[in-house]
Amino acid sequence: MNSRSLARALLASVALAASVVLAGCDTDQVSLATNAKANQPVSPKLVAAMGEKNMDLQSPILIRLFKQEAELEVWKQTRSGQFALLKTYPICRWSGDLGPKVREGDRQAPEGFYSINPSQMNPQSAYYLSFNTGFPNAFDKALGRTGSQLMVHGDCSSRGCYAMTDEQIAEIYSLGRESFFGGQKAFQFQAYPFRMTPVNMAKHRNNPNMPFWRMIKEGYDHFEVTRQEPKVDFCEKKYVFDAAKAPDAKRDPVFDASAKCPAYVIPEEIASAVREKEQRDEAEYNKLVAKGTPVARMNTGIDGGMNKIFAAKIPEGSTGLSESAEGNTLQMLAMSKAPGTIPGTVNPPKPNLEPVAATPQEEPVVAAPASNTRVASAQPAEKSGFFSNLGRKMGFGTADATATTPPPQATASVAPATTPTTAASRLKAAVTRFAPGHHDAAKDKPAVAAKPAEPAKPAETKMAATRPALKPSVNDAAASGSSQMAGAAPVVSSNSFDSRFGAMK
Repeated sequence: MNSRSLARALLASVALAASVVLAGCDTDQVSLATNAKANQPVSPKLVAAMGEKNMDLQSPILIRLFKQEAELEVWKQTRSGQFALLKTYPICRWSGDLGPKVREGDRQAPEGFYSINPSQMNPQSAYYLSFNTGFPNAFDKALGRTGSQLMVHGDCSSRGCYAMTDEQIAEIYSLGRESFFGGQKAFQFQAYPFRMTPVNMAKHRNNPNMPFWRMIKEGYDHFEVTRQEPKVDFCEKKYVFDAAKAPDAKRDPVFDASAKCPAYVIPEEIASAVREKEQRDEAEYNKLVAKGTPVARMNTGIDGGMNKIFAAKIPEGSTGLSESAEGNTLQMLAMSKAPGTIPGTVNPPKPNLEPVAATPQEEPVVAAPASNTRVASAQPAEKSGFFSNLGRKMGFGTADATATTPPPQATASVAPATTPTTAASRLKAAVTRFAPGHHDAAKDKPAVAAKPAEPAKPAETKMAATRPALKPSVNDAAASGSSQMAGAAPVVSSNSFDSRFGAMK
């Protein structure tokens, strides 16, 4: 297998070199073709895990992400045709609140269904490596939502993005790259506020975003019952999942996010399975509400979240809006190995300084559920460059690339003290501990603490002082939720992303 991969790489490199010469020896294209970060091979352990799960290295992938749990899942198609979970990655940092992104500068990380094609992969990201989520998609645009440069990237720093460690994004990037080499034109990216379980839906039943969450839960349910990537369309400013041509129709339905929905049907085998799941979930939800399941606290003033495995390794670190750990679990996390390098400038979640609304003391009226509809592929923004040109030549749209300016140096800040019992006291405590700062898009700097945190003792410091230029793959055993088998499978060479596509043209 290695000899075949090497021969293929050599042929692809020759083809790309010839095309570069004919194009005038564009040095940017040459540098992209030899980008070491973007061409790291998939780790032997992950390749071995694929074999154990009946997956091929270059089979299609699908990504799901959950803010509250601060986890990113990579699913991969098995040889049976269905998707299975390959690996779960803890998220180092996300910003904003639970809920969709609405406008540029609101610090919200997007929620919904998006489509990632090769032109959205950025090997020259200022945040190690990245891919553009494609926000806003057609649904977002129909609602007038604005924003740009919303990425999944490295560096553990977020101002509206989903940030991983450099080692994690290198591995995720390589999995996406290999799926494109295998013929997948785009992989689906599903972003949720939390796992769409009856328990979580009951806890957040008072949230004004509940109608939107019920709508995207349909897509979640479609994937859960079929283990197939749901087809996504938009109409009447709603998501539509797995729509098909009506039996008496002469052509496929044409969808427009702002227009009336065309005539369509959902295949009965999918529709019936989804209905059964929704009925079970609704029955469990009603039981939880009837027995008085407490509603989640809203308007906490906390900016985003961080997976507990990272928060446990940062002096005075906090998980923010993500799930926390206590007691023995926290001690075990503190002693375990982190899934990647935590930058010395990491900025854990802390109260933002926007006015905090009073926390409701009684349960408000539950938001009405949305109608039964479901998401079309995102259309990325225009951008020129080699990757974008490559996408256009292969029939893809273009997309924004990660910001090219280096990330701002965030000052280490003190984590908030024990949460006060009232919103007013929380705000007072936040203002006392933190200096004002402007929360904006990727170009803005995070708030700087009024009083710098006391430096940790050498023995207590868990963060690396410097970050190497090229990161090894993530230690599989360190990532929560991962299921990897130990083995000595050979490293599968990924070769050059650009050269291999050059050979295909």
